[in-house]
Amino acid sequence: MKSICTSFLGSLLLTIMVITGCKSSKKVTKPSSEKPDSPFAVMFDTSKVFSSNLTGFALYDPSADSMIYAQNEDRYFTPASNTKLFTFYTGLKLLPDSIRALEYVVRGDSLIFWGTGDPSFLHSEFGNGTVYEFLKGRKEQLYYSDSNFDTELLGPGWSWADYNYYYQTERTPLPMYGNTAEFTMEEIELRQVASTDSGLAVSPPFFQQYVQQQSDREEDDPILFREIDSNRIDYKPYADTSTYTLHKPYHYTPQMITEMLSDTLGKKVTYQPNLRKPESTNVIYSISSDTAYKHMLRPSDNFIAEQLLLVTASELGQSLHSRPVIEKMKKEYLDVLPQEPQWVDGSGLSRYNMFTPRSMIRLLRLIDDEFASDDKLFHLLPAGGERGTIEHWYSAKDGGPAYVFAKTGTLSNNHCLSGYVITEDGNKLLFSFMNNHYVTSSSVVKEAMNEVLWYIHRRF
Repeated sequence: MKSICTSFLGSLLLTIMVITGCKSSKKVTKPSSEKPDSPFAVMFDTSKVFSSNLTGFALYDPSADSMIYAQNEDRYFTPASNTKLFTFYTGLKLLPDSIRALEYVVRGDSLIFWGTGDPSFLHSEFGNGTVYEFLKGRKEQLYYSDSNFDTELLGPGWSWADYNYYYQTERTPLPMYGNTAEFTMEEIELRQVASTDSGLAVSPPFFQQYVQQQSDREEDDPILFREIDSNRIDYKPYADTSTYTLHKPYHYTPQMITEMLSDTLGKKVTYQPNLRKPESTNVIYSISSDTAYKHMLRPSDNFIAEQLLLVTASELGQSLHSRPVIEKMKKEYLDVLPQEPQWVDGSGLSRYNMFTPRSMIRLLRLIDDEFASDDKLFHLLPAGGERGTIEHWYSAKDGGPAYVFAKTGTLSNNHCLSGYVITEDGNKLLFSFMNNHYVTSSSVVKEAMNEVLWYIHRRF
């Protein structure tokens, strides 16, 4: 009896081992898009950069409706400014051809107006004076209300320590001057030979006698100049002045806005906090939506991205808040994404945002469907080696035209790039590169990405 039980237990253990072994084997089998002999698998597996990062990648061929290669494509990553592609698609679906700039009503001798979040008002990059000319030319007494503004000045998951930097301006109902103050900085450096108790600091001191201070030397001559056949050293000290600008975000208060408006317009503007916006208002439009998208996408402007979600809320007849806009997009237009996006702001400043490479590919397809031609879409995006945030990256190594049109996304220890790559044969492929948790310089990651994208350009 004992031998029978032993035999039975042995058979049972062997069966369990076989089943377990089969399950383990199945678990580690790579998806079909990750074939062991794939050149992409070799590139990613042998890369010290990608093997030390958390890297997700997806490459999709729209003409064949097939994924060429994917790695960690269903994992969630911090997208940073890749989030602006979601904001871009929101505008394409919910905004008209022009940006809603102002809502107002006239009551007797009073004109009451509400902001819409329009980022272009008095912004140096847009050169649009529509709202300014309108308010300046009105004869009524002007009253400003922000009763339609229903959001926090700083977004969820933003680094509050960055409030002092130009890339993290506050979200406001009536932006002015890009919600920043511009300071012209001047640095003056006096370049001269140092002095000692015994004269100019020259070694050996013997040469002090040969130094002659001159004021008539050519502007591009060095500060110390010796003719080829002489030991006389002409010396012209000079002040080297450099100027540059700094943009510092200001803190929104309605009182400050009305004071600044009054100063700008040269006429009094009064704040009225309890003037509820009626359902029916007059509306003024400003810049074209495409202009706003271009200024958002190419330099990756966080301010414009955040304000566009507020403009969209205004266009929908809602109070100025991004959350209802995001929820509407997720429910009505983004329900086709393979993984639900964790999406909380317009710019990607928040680390609460989480998307997968596969979902980014699907979003790129949706965006692509909105354009009749590639030229119109690519015109709005950064172009490798030519413009925007990839002006100095992903250029053609053979001096050819731009072949990468994509949106970057960078936070500390995170860098992503999603968009379109054109092959030498003229085929358009969609890709999403998402890198999180690296501790090297982002340029190291970009160099590795560049090799992959150049390979795609040359071999497909």
